[in-house]
Amino acid sequence: MYAEERQQYIVDRARRDGRVDVADLAGELAVTGETIRRDLSVLERHGLLRRVHGGAIPVERLGFEPALAARDAVLTAEKDRIAKAALAELPEEGSILLDAGSTTARLAEILPVDRHLTVLTNALPTALALATRTNVTVLFIGGRVRRRTLACVDPWAIEALGQSYVDVAFIATNGLSVQRGLTTPDQAEASVKRAMIAAARRTVLLADHTKLSSDHLSRFGQLSDIDTFITDTGLDEHTAAEIESRGPRVVRV
Repeated sequence: MYAEERQQYIVDRARRDGRVDVADLAGELAVTGETIRRDLSVLERHGLLRRVHGGAIPVERLGFEPALAARDAVLTAEKDRIAKAALAELPEEGSILLDAGSTTARLAEILPVDRHLTVLTNALPTALALATRTNVTVLFIGGRVRRRTLACVDPWAIEALGQSYVDVAFIATNGLSVQRGLTTPDQAEASVKRAMIAAARRTVLLADHTKLSSDHLSRFGQLSDIDTFITDTGLDEHTAAEIESRGPRVVRV
């Protein structure tokens, strides 16, 4: 097992169980305790885990929100597959909305060059990446820029969204569960996401399987608000069926 695969296993295990133990992981993965401790140090530097005596706990458990760079560095293959599958949800022409997030940013990178689209986004990196594209008209949703996510929030963003209506909104989330719906740690971002859903004819959720059963402070939507949920095959079929029973079509790639 490569170091990246081992570290992803550790993150998944920590999110599932609430913590990980060095000795247990060393036995399961057939490596030394020192190797696991180095992995935990790497994951802590990336903002995904917090070291505690004998192991580590996921930052979500402490109420922390990983920075954009940290989130972009994990599950890269899964996020690429999700973004490619999302291309099928694009209109032939018209308008779309791209939420701030590591997977929605990947979709922005691969938007087809032979299709004319108007793209609304509150994500600074996405707006900059698309600004020079001749086939894309970018409408930037301004407001206060959150340093952690580089997303614009607060009244200016809410007002702009209230005056907009797009064909498809591509939404990101920090947490997703059948019981509590869609959640994110920040109340201001939750308000913007809520307004994005209201501003779209169809809403497509792009989220990898690690977002499942990870609940955060602020709820911004129910599963019934989502038309299509695109995720990876780490989501088991039973849970996918349970989510579909609440409304959205689930696509596992």
